[in-house]
Amino acid sequence: MKVLRPPSSPDKSKRKSNLPPLTLMNPSMVATHTPCTLHLSVLPPELACQLFYTMIHESRQWQRNKWWLFDRVVESPHRTSFYARLRDDDSGDERNEWQEAAQYWYNGRMTDPPKEFPPEMEQACKIIEKVVNEELGKRKRYPFEYGGSQDGSGSINTVWKANVAASNCYEGAKESVGFHSDQLTYLGPYPTIASLSLGTTRVFRLREVVPTDETESRQARTYNIPLPHNSLTIMHASCQEKFKHAIPPQPTIDIFRPAIPSEIATRPEAPVLSPAETSIPGSGSSAHPQSICRINITFRFYRPDFRPQSIPKCDCGVPTILRPDMKNRTDGETDRYWWTCYAGAQNDGKGCKFWKVMNMKKEGRGPCVRELNALPHP
Repeated sequence: MKVLRPPSSPDKSKRKSNLPPLTLMNPSMVATHTPCTLHLSVLPPELACQLFYTMIHESRQWQRNKWWLFDRVVESPHRTSFYARLRDDDSGDERNEWQEAAQYWYNGRMTDPPKEFPPEMEQACKIIEKVVNEELGKRKRYPFEYGGSQDGSGSINTVWKANVAASNCYEGAKESVGFHSDQLTYLGPYPTIASLSLGTTRVFRLREVVPTDETESRQARTYNIPLPHNSLTIMHASCQEKFKHAIPPQPTIDIFRPAIPSEIATRPEAPVLSPAETSIPGSGSSAHPQSICRINITFRFYRPDFRPQSIPKCDCGVPTILRPDMKNRTDGETDRYWWTCYAGAQNDGKGCKFWKVMNMKKEGRGPCVRELNALPHP
């Protein structure tokens, strides 16, 4: 039998065991191990509760995304919607300009025109913009990051200003989203995304994609970050190029009990919530709301040099999506991105073979940080 038994594979015998997941319990650990920063209690408590109630009310109209996968239609296990800011004071953008972006922001299927930011979301956005810009001032910028636009005086404005937001509702422990990186079609390379969590605590999971030339020397680790109510996770530049993220299903979750329930819930201008949205069966009166929902709002800066009109279309006549080459990353200066067909998400799973490497210079995009760094200093 020793003669007949095939020898064991040398590769398997040398293969290292998978690294165990690491739970990051505080902002310091998050900043040390990931290209993210965690900010707790980012909004005033009353505004955080008001925004939670508003978005729970809004989520009644949200839809579950559907797309074709392996010759069948699959449905996302959570509800989602897209919002656009009414206007951008710096460039005069109108929300209607992002209607096409809203239609293709997630899965290539036609959607309703984007909604405007509700007043509570607008208030929260202004606070979050300040936090994001303070963090950007502390970090080294990547060459492909957006370098800013000139204002009326000719000076460069590099302020991060959210102009759209994707909102998700996870109701209960089983609703989730699998590992993915956000599409860069309108965000451009090395974006910064600010993700606000409201409601019950859920785990945010990050896993690095190890470049092909490093797979023999190191392994990827999975990081779990518990995100409580009123916490902000800023996914800084390189997070979408180096990591994939997910909200996994959980065996159990805690019931969310707002710190300021009755005062806001009983105001005349407060949204009217259904019993299912305001209380858990057997837990008491709806005057003291309790919930098993998590609301996630990801504030995004859609770059003016990646406007919907500038996105190339594939042979199917559908706007392409921009993907990073995650497996062959280099130095941040020569990383590659490509435009690829995404019609298969909506056209019975059938798309074309369109594929094109993005060329920032030839496509007239920018300015990027590397171009500003090359300018002589006054």
